[in-house]
Amino acid sequence: MTVLQALTNLHERLQSDGRAPAFGFSRENISFAIVLALDGTPVDTQDLRDVSGKSPKPRRCEVARPVKRTGQLAPNFLWDKCSFALGVKRDAGTRNLVRADGEHAAFKDFHCRLLAQTDDRCLQAFLRFLGGWRNEQFGSLRYADKIADGNVVFRLDGTKQFVHMRDSAMSIWLDHLRTQGGDEGLCLVTGEHAPIARLHPSVKGIAGAQSSGASLVSFDKDAFKSFGKERGANAPISEPAAFAYTASLNSLLERDSGQRSQIGDTTTVFWAESAGGGAQAVQAETLFSLIANPPPPTDSEESAKISDKLTAIAEGRPLAELEPDLDKNTRFFVLGLAPNAARVSIRFWHEGTIGEIARRVAEHWSDLRLEPTPWQAPPSARHLLRETAVQRKTENIPPTLGGALMRAILVGSHYPRSLLAAIIIRLRADRADGMLGRRIALLKAYLRRAQRLSNSSETTEDGLVSLDPASDNVAYNLGRLFAAYAYAERSFAKRNQTIRDKLMAAASSTPRRVFPILMRGYEHNRSGLDKGDKMQRGAGKRADQAVVDIVERLSGRGELPASLPLEDQARFFVGYYHQERAFYTKSDSDQGRDIESPEEA
Repeated sequence: MTVLQALTNLHERLQSDGRAPAFGFSRENISFAIVLALDGTPVDTQDLRDVSGKSPKPRRCEVARPVKRTGQLAPNFLWDKCSFALGVKRDAGTRNLVRADGEHAAFKDFHCRLLAQTDDRCLQAFLRFLGGWRNEQFGSLRYADKIADGNVVFRLDGTKQFVHMRDSAMSIWLDHLRTQGGDEGLCLVTGEHAPIARLHPSVKGIAGAQSSGASLVSFDKDAFKSFGKERGANAPISEPAAFAYTASLNSLLERDSGQRSQIGDTTTVFWAESAGGGAQAVQAETLFSLIANPPPPTDSEESAKISDKLTAIAEGRPLAELEPDLDKNTRFFVLGLAPNAARVSIRFWHEGTIGEIARRVAEHWSDLRLEPTPWQAPPSARHLLRETAVQRKTENIPPTLGGALMRAILVGSHYPRSLLAAIIIRLRADRADGMLGRRIALLKAYLRRAQRLSNSSETTEDGLVSLDPASDNVAYNLGRLFAAYAYAERSFAKRNQTIRDKLMAAASSTPRRVFPILMRGYEHNRSGLDKGDKMQRGAGKRADQAVVDIVERLSGRGELPASLPLEDQARFFVGYYHQERAFYTKSDSDQGRDIESPEEA
């Protein structure tokens, strides 16, 4: 099933749940309502904004769908921004209120033409308002200074219903839409003959895209056209289908929808389609929402239940044990969208079942498994991606990496090599502050998945979960050896710049050049530890024993490698992390830590 077909099918369910508007309408941000008398005189201004938060926010109201303004003075039906509805706007430079005669004239002419034959008293009052309104009256309106920054609707005094929601107004609007349809043709989405949409409605709510909305399907350059066709005729999609897919997408993209997640620069939405009805679909969506956006751990009973459920998924337990009423064969869709100028680009599209997705996510969390664990609960992709970013800021996550990682998780394919490169870059650049368990877990996951996928029987043990003293991998053991050298240095003296700060990046990439220098430094530190107090002498023995064991694993291999490829650099860092954790973790034979771990210092 294509993206547009799945979104079009979803619209019927969202509309029945009251989450998506009917054909020809849209949910838009509305701030104020102008209250009119029967003679068209404005008698009051109603503040529709939501004031429950720190600052007032526009309220989402169902109105006639907005027009696409491509440099033209195209008004909306019975609602609009202040420049069209009232002829006043705020100057972009000075922020002062100025006249907008052209916009208001277009608004007035449009409605006078559409409503000329109406006998509805509210619509007639609205026409009288247009006939008598002058820009100079704007200052007398209540909230005048705030109205200029928002959208407005209209209401007749003594009624609760807005003018645009009256049956007669809706009927006029739908009749108008029918006259605006393009030539009839075969819709590529529904397979039906219907008027073809020339311009598709805008998609709003995608992080980084234009706030006024962007297009998922559009043709506005000669290079995009074929056989002399204009705009939407190049990919014929009917008016109802174009409306349905954008209405569904806009509903999913609302901040409180519970069906969206921000993964890097990719805005991800997800939904289910179940033969068992809407309840089954909602249950599947709720489960995936927990996986995509796990809540922060708290001491509450509800948080403990969620944590137990996520842990059970990570352990690969059957879905029937977690959600007995949920059919594992429920169809599930995940769509990743990213901004691209005035358009929206699709970063990834996955269609499967909720059972398959749960299994893939369990594999992902299993590949990330590391001891000691660097997190309290299985992490989301969003939190993992922060480890690739400068200062761990979301806006610094490398572009396209979010979509590539999500695709690998959902499909079960190799993790993107760009993920491996990004983590290693951060480990080098952040130096001592960068060696965190979450980053090592990502390196380990990359290596583990590559190993698992190369072995069709999938019987290979995961030897990278914790310290593997029997490993013969050169890069892994070099990482362990570096950790032993760093441990001896830290036990001997606290320096402003350690070998971890100065030489770790070079040691992980060009070991033949660096390790002779490290060995000389280690011999100096080891000699100093022998002359120290009891605690230092104990640390020296531990470091010496580790070095001897590791060097034995390296003996007989000739010279150290001149350079290490990215995969072996990853093994180097994993080996370092394992060995360092072993030095600073309590054991039965070593009660108490001699000094604190660098991450705890």
